[in-house]
Amino acid sequence: MTINKTMNGNALTIALEGRLDTTTAPELEQALKESLDSAQELIMDFSKLDYISSAGLRVLLSAHKTMRTKGGMKVVNVNEIVKEVFDVTGFADILDIE
Repeated sequence: MTINKTMNGNALTIALEGRLDTTTAPELEQALKESLDSAQELIMDFSKLDYISSAGLRVLLSAHKTMRTKGGMKVVNVNEIVKEVFDVTGFADILDIE
């Protein structure tokens, strides 16, 4: 998985490419730990994300909880495969998905 971070003012965009699973979730968790302190808003760009597992969902939930007190988090450019995972797990009701 490739993680691209872009800071625009107080908004941090993290674009993921590939698979967010048990193997790659720790990479995303580390990237978020390094970057969230300076961000007021988190935008997760999933335009090139092919797959997400429960390990990836756990990292997203943790980031969502952190950002809820700061300014918010949204997930953009979600494909049908990932959207179905969000729908089945109830994450569609928790996350701000555009």
